[in-house]
Amino acid sequence: MRITLKLFASLSGHLPPSARRNEAEVEVPDGASVQELLDRFKLSREQAHLVTRNGVFVPCSLRGEERLEPGDALAVWPPVAGG
Repeated sequence: MRITLKLFASLSGHLPPSARRNEAEVEVPDGASVQELLDRFKLSREQAHLVTRNGVFVPCSLRGEERLEPGDALAVWPPVAGG
């Protein structure tokens, strides 16, 4: 199945070469979890600070249980500091 993966700021370097700007359509196995996708793109828990699936926050504790569906959009942000 295909989903859209969006990686922001310093994480965009983890996207495949086919990516446009900060997003790419990627093929994932049916039933793949959010965590499995993060692992596939070598995004550690520390790097993947904020994760949303179709605009809804996915906490660290649920990333292994949350299953992706065809057409989903997964967006990931690194930790951000500032003021």
